[in-house]
Amino acid sequence: MTEKFLTVPPFECAWREDLKFREAGRGCVAFEALACNDVTLVFRENVGSQGYHYKRDSSPHYTIILGSHRNRRLRIEVNGKTVVDVAGVGLCCSSSFQSYWISIYDGLITIGNGKYPFQDVVFQWLDSSPYCNVHYIGLSSWDKHVKYRNVNVLSLTNTHMPLSKHVVFGDYQLEDEIDYKHMDYDKWGLLNFLESWDLSDVLFIVGQEEKPVPAHKPILAASGNFSFCSSSFVIKLPSVSYPLLHALLHYIYAGWTQIPHEQLGALRALSLQFEVTPLVKQCEEVMERFKLDKKLLETSKNVELTYPSIRPHCSTLSSLPVSIQRLKQLKLTGQYSDVNIYIESYGLIARAHKIVLSLWSIPFARMFTNGMSESMTPEVTLRDVPPEAFKAMLDFLYDGQLNDKVIDSGALLLQLLLLADKFGVTFLQQESCKMLLECLSEDSVCPLLQVVSSIPSCGLIKETLQKRISMNFDYYISASIDFVLLDETSFTNIIKHPDLTVTSEEKVLNAILMFGMKAKELLGWEVVDQLMINSKPELLFGERLQLVYDLLPFVRFPLLQYSLLEKLQNSNISWRVPVVQNLVNEAINFVKHGLAGPEYEENVRFQHRRSSYRELQYICDGDDHGVIYFAGTSYGEHPWVNPLLAEPKKITITASSPHSRYTDPKVLVSRTYQGTCFAGPRLENGHKCAWWMVDLGQDHQLMCNYYTLRQDGSKAFPRFWNIQGSLDGKSWTNLRVHENDRTVCKPGQFASWPINGPNALLPFRYFRVVLTGPTTDVTNPWNFCICYLELYGYFL
Repeated sequence: MTEKFLTVPPFECAWREDLKFREAGRGCVAFEALACNDVTLVFRENVGSQGYHYKRDSSPHYTIILGSHRNRRLRIEVNGKTVVDVAGVGLCCSSSFQSYWISIYDGLITIGNGKYPFQDVVFQWLDSSPYCNVHYIGLSSWDKHVKYRNVNVLSLTNTHMPLSKHVVFGDYQLEDEIDYKHMDYDKWGLLNFLESWDLSDVLFIVGQEEKPVPAHKPILAASGNFSFCSSSFVIKLPSVSYPLLHALLHYIYAGWTQIPHEQLGALRALSLQFEVTPLVKQCEEVMERFKLDKKLLETSKNVELTYPSIRPHCSTLSSLPVSIQRLKQLKLTGQYSDVNIYIESYGLIARAHKIVLSLWSIPFARMFTNGMSESMTPEVTLRDVPPEAFKAMLDFLYDGQLNDKVIDSGALLLQLLLLADKFGVTFLQQESCKMLLECLSEDSVCPLLQVVSSIPSCGLIKETLQKRISMNFDYYISASIDFVLLDETSFTNIIKHPDLTVTSEEKVLNAILMFGMKAKELLGWEVVDQLMINSKPELLFGERLQLVYDLLPFVRFPLLQYSLLEKLQNSNISWRVPVVQNLVNEAINFVKHGLAGPEYEENVRFQHRRSSYRELQYICDGDDHGVIYFAGTSYGEHPWVNPLLAEPKKITITASSPHSRYTDPKVLVSRTYQGTCFAGPRLENGHKCAWWMVDLGQDHQLMCNYYTLRQDGSKAFPRFWNIQGSLDGKSWTNLRVHENDRTVCKPGQFASWPINGPNALLPFRYFRVVLTGPTTDVTNPWNFCICYLELYGYFL
């Protein structure tokens, strides 16, 4: 199921013994699905029978339906009864596989849309009478086929279990105070300041023993109604025991707490007094559960109460009973503020709260608690800090989210990433990296890699960028000279990357030489060869000479054409650089004599790259060298058949107008002349257009450098159109723009055009020719009348 997909026919349900939670009632299933509607998952105690369907199930079960009501709603059923029916949430996708995840924890059902479980939550629902024995997962459907793949069942750990509450019984104990100065960044949070004297500005005096318990006004004010602490530093609670207050504060600072069951009523009363509403509600729910099941009282001593959160036992703001709105209001008004932050050459930028800054950032915490000047004064001045980025970071520290202004600005996101690294705000780093990757453009990949290469905590984004350059190597070494400015480690990782994808090993050689020279403009090895007539390698490559020597063996010279190897053998580069001479001679011997042996079989220089392109070169109009023809042969496996009639289909063709007698995708790739064949008009983003689109499939891409059209039998000749490429079928890149192009002027005429420039080196899965202006036909000027389409280039 990880390599292929499972198709569930209408009104059926697929069961597998391995699709089950490790712990009954608690688990998460992540999967991808492709369907028009009704992606349906069933959760029950036992595996269903062969003819099972959830509509006929009389045993306890949960049913979750994504894209119900013709892909308009999300529905959750309990034992066949609908308990949730919401519009516009968790919808299906019929054009490509969509990623989802669903977790269940003691009746709390959480649904997410995305590749990464426990992120991108779209809906949560808590069953007040949970069925905690669900164990197996069934993949079902309604009235249409549903395709599933990459189905994985995950256990829920303390770091990411999405629960509303859970009751755990054990020995009652108070947690030892944590030394934040030696704390791991990943474990940092508000819990580190629980009952800590650091940064405290209010003191509870509890019990008859008058035990002092420090706390922080901003946190209390955002968690409940502690209004009487605003005018006083000391709050006396003589009738409240220390364990009871500790349980309340632990819930606020950590997002969970533990209490002996006989003290639940007292904890509820204290929570009610301070209006900590989530804790009041959970105390009441657990007390009600004890009333219904007296046996729990006999077997239990303590109760654990956890705030509803996607990341319980994690003391960052999103996992705590702290009101983000109240916290933002405190920032806006400056109430309880204890530090004025200035930026050099800018002035006052914020009246902030040390505890809020410190709960996110160990550097801030050390700054405010190390006994130096910053901890003694209510003013802090920062240097070399961009004001707008710092404001954005402050906003994140108070609400845990990036605002739209930041998301829409790549430059601001990059500054924010650097600030997050400087101040150790791990979650902001993760969000900034995620947003940067999502809004990444081809032109910003190399500059971004230059910046993050020096940040140790950005390992994931560095690996992602290096892989992206490796897989689109032709483009990045031909579109600009930016790659030359990368650090040596990053460039080396790209050259050695197992996914390095090139159309010719000559381009790898060129890139290494340009990088070694720190070239100011794009050039090939022939230019370097000329420069070596009057210059030694030591002068040409300088400090990067040894790196060039180290990287040259990663050029797979035996894959070059023999004529090119002969040129290199007689070049100044071979004469001046012994490494090149040895590698070229080795390649020539291999090509001429076909040497065999383990030393050649195991050496990667003599092997084709794992992801090498096949060149499909334009020869003439209507030839059999294009990618659509190639797909009709199952990529060279058998004689040609219409690729849309083959089983399974190798490509998909769609039009801007519905399928009809004269709008038939099969005709476009049939290689036969048709008198009438057109794609009709539609509105997109307020503009009229008409198009034909080719989907090469999820396993294939094309760097398109030529294409051919053929006019049908009409005189509706196109004058304004574009050919575009896309990776997802949604965001399109223009490969060639035709403005008042009068090439097509006869019915049935073939016409072909080259695609030049850097975009011809970008691989795409989807291609479309889109009419952007009226044709010469007065009657139906927006019908795109072509009966043939072919694409050429480098096919992967």
